[in-house]
Amino acid sequence: MLGTTLLLAGCPSPWPRPSPPSSPGPIPPAQPPSAPVPAPSVPPAPPRPQAAPRENHLSPATRSLVTQAHRLLAHGDIDGASSTLDRALRIEPSNPLLWIELGRVRLTEGDAHQAEVCARKALALASGDHAAQAQAARVLADALRAQGRNPEAQEVESRAYLP
Repeated sequence: MLGTTLLLAGCPSPWPRPSPPSSPGPIPPAQPPSAPVPAPSVPPAPPRPQAAPRENHLSPATRSLVTQAHRLLAHGDIDGASSTLDRALRIEPSNPLLWIELGRVRLTEGDAHQAEVCARKALALASGDHAAQAQAARVLADALRAQGRNPEAQEVESRAYLP
């Protein structure tokens, strides 16, 4: 084994051997410190435009259903108006305007608790839409009053965007 190691040690390697480190050569003279180079100036970013208030709209299909629900209410068909608005909500479940309409129908039915639920859902969805927030707050305040919760109704009105 020792003989094989010695024999292989003398064999030329297919890889080049590293060359010894070269001497660094003369050291250049020290340069006098120069003035710091200023960083390139970056113009300030323009002010961000304020986001315009969001405004919710009904699609043509849901607008037609809301109009139909209003006609049904005008003729005293509360159940028909309610189921028509339920159909509209299946089309646009995250539209606060539909929840406001359904809350109004629930108040007309005398179901103040469900009207409150609809109004709170509308408020949650109406973020940034001041008009929808005001309408939802009005329905919520009316629902709270119908439940005899007048102080809460006044608090909602004082915090809301009510005209």
